[in-house]
Amino acid sequence: MTYEEALAYLHSLSQFGFKPGLESTRRLAALAGNPQDSLRFIHVAGTNGKGSVCAMLDAIHRAAGRRTGLYTSPHLVRFGERIRVDGVPIPDGALARLVERVRDLARTAQPPIEPTFFEFTTVIALLWFLECQVEIVLWETGLGGRLDATNIVTPLAAVVTQIGWDHMAVLGNSIAAIAAEKAGIFKPGVPALTSATDPDAVAILEYKAREVGAPFLHVDALAVNRFQLPLALLGEHQRTNAALAAATVRMLRFILPVSDDEMARGFATVEWPGRLQILRQGQRTFLLDGAHNRDGLESLKAALQGHFKGRPPTLILGMLADKPWRDMARELTPLVARVITTPVSSSRTVSANDLKEACLAAGVPRPIRTTQSVGEALRACVADPFVLVTGSLYLVGEALEILGETRAATGERALNEWTAPTPRVPSG
Repeated sequence: MTYEEALAYLHSLSQFGFKPGLESTRRLAALAGNPQDSLRFIHVAGTNGKGSVCAMLDAIHRAAGRRTGLYTSPHLVRFGERIRVDGVPIPDGALARLVERVRDLARTAQPPIEPTFFEFTTVIALLWFLECQVEIVLWETGLGGRLDATNIVTPLAAVVTQIGWDHMAVLGNSIAAIAAEKAGIFKPGVPALTSATDPDAVAILEYKAREVGAPFLHVDALAVNRFQLPLALLGEHQRTNAALAAATVRMLRFILPVSDDEMARGFATVEWPGRLQILRQGQRTFLLDGAHNRDGLESLKAALQGHFKGRPPTLILGMLADKPWRDMARELTPLVARVITTPVSSSRTVSANDLKEACLAAGVPRPIRTTQSVGEALRACVADPFVLVTGSLYLVGEALEILGETRAATGERALNEWTAPTPRVPSG
């Protein structure tokens, strides 16, 4: 199987959409020899910040000299970004080989297994991490927790970041319901940590931890205020994520020793593209942020009003229809010099014209231009010194590719597409 054939096969799995449940992943992993049983994990769930916490933990343990595996989603440009060993994406050849192997396992199973894209890639990641003999895996959930494909592991620690409003059709229509789904990664005797601030979320998480017999630690505002280490990632919200990562490292020091100097070096060197990422090209500055929900919007606004006060950027805005696009448009428009709207390369995109109307609803006089593509949007502001690209990680990934930061094979960004089910997941 070639790399292009592997990508085509992965793309074909999208027809199965999103199916909550662990049976297919467990069966497929068992056929592959249950690689998860030979690996150690820190499992991270949450609405916002889970990828950042994973990236911080990865950087810290690499600074401590460990071989790390990092599993995150979605990717920005190349699929291999999802599966990294010591920060290096899985090579094209290795991916093609493992896709062929796991495909054959699924086809020859009795009865045959029809895995979703995420179930399939989760097993690919496990096999690659085992093959590379990583010492710790930073393991991010895809969606939710309880019935997420990643939940076939028993980790050293289960970590939950902020709980907010996202994927309500799948996870439930209250903060408590969403928190309960995230708490599904808690396991008996496994430390459970959270930096959630919503009182309902904290109460549910603590209750669920007690219910399964998991030691519980709430990293509260006091712990965040005590975190004073230099941090490479921009944004005040990242200090909350960093305090949670630091608490997790300290909790596991008896298993995974990390010195204070190593932890500080990890925080000072961590990279997490597409999240308040500053990119400088000549005299121009780009701020790229995948904010796509309420919490992400608030963090972005805080950064604009704090780190970039007095420097209103040109805004390139593109969003998906299942996100709060009207709120994003209305609240960001007053903070920028002008707006360029664009569709996202997704069947779920909001049209550039609809985004324009939402920006006009802000009631502030700003020039607003519609474009038909991200490329056209970037060309429309070629002389502007400060450009903000936001609204979707898909949009940020496409912008990074056009700006020459990385290149993708045909259709790699399309592998981020999935279709959520209409009903909420079953409670049992």
